[in-house]
Amino acid sequence: MTNQNITLRVEGLKKYFPVRRGFFQRTTGWIKAVDGIDLEIESGKTLSLVGESGCGKSTAAKVILRLIEPDEGKLIYKGNDITNLSHKKMKHLRKEMQIVFQDPFGSLNPRMTVGQTVEEGLRGMGLSKRERRDRRDELLEMVGISAISSDRYPHEFSGGQRQRVGVARALSVSPSLIICDEPVSALDVSIQAQIINLLKDLQDRLGLSYLFISHDLNVVGYLSDKVAVMYLGHIMEYANTEELFETPLHPYTLALLSAVPVAEPDKILELKSLSGDVPSPLDPPPGCKFQGRCPQVEERCLKEEIGFTRVSQDHLVRCWKVKDRQIFT
Repeated sequence: MTNQNITLRVEGLKKYFPVRRGFFQRTTGWIKAVDGIDLEIESGKTLSLVGESGCGKSTAAKVILRLIEPDEGKLIYKGNDITNLSHKKMKHLRKEMQIVFQDPFGSLNPRMTVGQTVEEGLRGMGLSKRERRDRRDELLEMVGISAISSDRYPHEFSGGQRQRVGVARALSVSPSLIICDEPVSALDVSIQAQIINLLKDLQDRLGLSYLFISHDLNVVGYLSDKVAVMYLGHIMEYANTEELFETPLHPYTLALLSAVPVAEPDKILELKSLSGDVPSPLDPPPGCKFQGRCPQVEERCLKEEIGFTRVSQDHLVRCWKVKDRQIFT
């Protein structure tokens, strides 16, 4: 695939946080939040990053935006390496890379009207006051908020409406890439569907690329073109959405999918439950990172770390049994 079709490519991205103890705050260890991940987001498409809480999804998003500096790896945006871009240049580039946050209330300034919130991003674009207001009203209407509500404050809106305002704010600087960090997890199920439909409609209309972070595979299945399953700072499986849902191969992916409710009463799914919690990234296990919770673990998994096995052109799996073709579904 040519660089023209790729909005963002992430190569070998790592982010470790030091653990300091004692009076002199000496470094005694490292939390390996993101440990060498590779991702690729196509123009006008959605890549979903899924996994349990604490697996490193949100940290990866912050590193991609350079809100946190990476320790290793490359960030390539539209063919240009932005890993070591200066803060001044990165500040300008962030107009093309926006984020929609999880908390629709905490992410909005309670002292600013929603109109001021959306208009804030337009102030550095050389527009007149009238042009800013017209564009603000256009953006609010685009996300389903009446322009006459622009002088109201966040607390006067519902959670779903506040999230729509957050989307309008992200759109105000005309980005190419939007990172959606659990944007519907704090909303009621009925409202979740409305926001997901909004994001999909905006993508079709504006050609946006999304990195969609979620733990809800119901949402992911509807919105995504590709899915990366993350566990303890590593990508465990990466595939087209349809292929991942039809032929999941990694035991972690299987467990996540088995917990998704289906709308077919006659279809009985075997619940592949996981025991225990995600291990601490401060002291990850040797070998396969999933070994402590895997129902298919064997001796080799405890000692030898496994790389990706390419099952098909766009389907990669990090599992010894898949590599040996002892595939279990």
